[in-house]
Amino acid sequence: MSENDLVEVLSGLSAAVILVDENRRIVFTNPAARDRFGRDLIGRDLVRAVRHPDCLKAVDDVLQGAPRAKAVIVLDAPVRETLQVSVAGLSRGLSVGARVSVCFEDISHVVEAQQMRSDFVANVSHELRSPLTSLSGFIETLKDAARDDEAARDRFLNLMEGEAHRMNRLIGDLLSLSKVEANERVRPLGKVDMPALLQRVIKVLEGQREAAAKSIDLQLPPETPLVPGDEDQLVQVFQNLIENAIKYGAADTAVTVSLSVQHSAPGLDGPAVSVAVRDRGEGIAAHHIPRLTERFYRVDTGRSRDQGGTGLGLAIVKHIAHRHRGRLLIGSEVGSGSTFTLLLPLAGAAL
Repeated sequence: MSENDLVEVLSGLSAAVILVDENRRIVFTNPAARDRFGRDLIGRDLVRAVRHPDCLKAVDDVLQGAPRAKAVIVLDAPVRETLQVSVAGLSRGLSVGARVSVCFEDISHVVEAQQMRSDFVANVSHELRSPLTSLSGFIETLKDAARDDEAARDRFLNLMEGEAHRMNRLIGDLLSLSKVEANERVRPLGKVDMPALLQRVIKVLEGQREAAAKSIDLQLPPETPLVPGDEDQLVQVFQNLIENAIKYGAADTAVTVSLSVQHSAPGLDGPAVSVAVRDRGEGIAAHHIPRLTERFYRVDTGRSRDQGGTGLGLAIVKHIAHRHRGRLLIGSEVGSGSTFTLLLPLAGAAL
């Protein structure tokens, strides 16, 4: 390969590549390197581009005879990035005087995915350990102190049943989340009658509504086009949102579910269907809202668990919204309740 060919290949790479001479002066940068580290670098020491000791050491090692070296560095400006640095010696025959190539590959997404996986495992372990610890304690008590106490036995068995149901819900939500994430890039092809779907969800939740002494006000427009979507997943979304509104709304208040058709919607191209679920509860402080769709994030951990929440419901809703190329909007004001709005695009639908 000629020198011109090499330069052409390096210029076409998405990874940032810098060539330095035997004195560590920069003699070549490809477009990706110029975009990342700046354009006025030729003739300057590498330290002017990358001020990281691990990177500089890897380059010095190769200049001193090592065939290649690697390093992983974290740069904080302008945004935090994790880069894998690959350094290799070059032929002395290049006219630009390059002795070493330094390639920078952005692996931030890999590091973030690994951290998310680690956090997820830790969270799942914690969520399961709590009911298992409770069950172990109840079993030990029933075997010893409460062996012949019928009243205590009945009470502990009821508590054990509750903890078992809690674990079952958690495992069910974990499986559901895994399934949703696996299919998130596959856009659903079905057509969904949203008024009929919402009416069906509300009917399923009738027992919970009555037990909580709430009412549900369903507001529908005269006509609604069919929505491209996965009916089962959308049932899951609105069952979750309406159930949350029933749980966390104030006593003797109404949950409002309003369906509307919009010619344009924030973040979407073209017409969309909007379904807003509003409760009249305590509301949510503003600093919590950006994190509500994180897995296992709870505004009030104790209350959520007492209400049977797993901390995964809104994460599932978010991923289903993404699969439908829609958006989940959350608005809340402390003391005035919360509104969760799902926007679903009407691709190809006529208004």
